[in-house]
Amino acid sequence: MPQTNPPLDLRKLRKQIRQQRRALNPQQQTLAANRLKKKLIRSPLFLRSRHIAFYLPNDGEINPTPVMEEAWKRGKFCYLPVLSPFGGKLLFVRFEKGDELILNKFSIPEPNPLKNRCRQAWALDIVITPLVAFDNTGGRIGMGGGYYDRSFAFLKQKRAQKPKLLGVAHTLQKRQQLPIQPWDIPLDAVFTD
Repeated sequence: MPQTNPPLDLRKLRKQIRQQRRALNPQQQTLAANRLKKKLIRSPLFLRSRHIAFYLPNDGEINPTPVMEEAWKRGKFCYLPVLSPFGGKLLFVRFEKGDELILNKFSIPEPNPLKNRCRQAWALDIVITPLVAFDNTGGRIGMGGGYYDRSFAFLKQKRAQKPKLLGVAHTLQKRQQLPIQPWDIPLDAVFTD
């Protein structure tokens, strides 16, 4: 009888990886963010893009704000995700230095969608996507809320060409293979430190 791998306990995996990335000290986090920036800003996807969604780091996530600062210097438009009050999706709100941020229900800072301009998800060029774990096939495990999967479900249609979803993570977040569900939206690429 062939031996099969036991099913992956996603709660346990999330907890383990979140503990590992939170254990990184400030110097390790800064070094990781700078290495990420060097790789990402040379990417043709980044160079060609004008409208880029980022996120603000939370819970030990790799920090993409150095990349956002470089995007501003190059005249690109930057957006942050905001929890939509309707349907468990994300809105993408234009963000500039000095804009006021408010805490959402998860205590994550986000721009006020009533004061700033929103952009439709399909109108973004690339989305810098946070994640808990990733694999080589574009598999991604997030925090478990499904916000990114619901927001980009339209990418399952063959006609959808953009945005490109770029996962960013610490190398320690990589796994051999992750279970993929029918509703999961795969990443187009992953950039690490």
